[in-house]
Amino acid sequence: MSRTSAAGGSTGATVEVRYFAAARAAAGHVKAENVPLPFDELTREQFAALLVSLHPQPPAGEPDLERVLAQSTLLADGTALVAEDDLVRGGMRVDVLPPFAGG
Repeated sequence: MSRTSAAGGSTGATVEVRYFAAARAAAGHVKAENVPLPFDELTREQFAALLVSLHPQPPAGEPDLERVLAQSTLLADGTALVAEDDLVRGGMRVDVLPPFAGG
């Protein structure tokens, strides 16, 4: 993890997050949002935890976001975040793609 901002909170950097299918439902049917980063860069796991903190309760009848993220592919500017050292940085666009039925 990198440094925090001088104020100890957000660095001012944001990431555009786009939710698809079950991820959109779990996030309260939000299609996209700009998420402020608390650090200059976050690992996939840290970024997923940040998203869950923004959407801790799913709408009635929908799966929780933590469960959906565990099964999803995260694409940062079109590249899958799969390795432990893959990072999310400010200015990126992250697509949350859960498994889709039918291929």
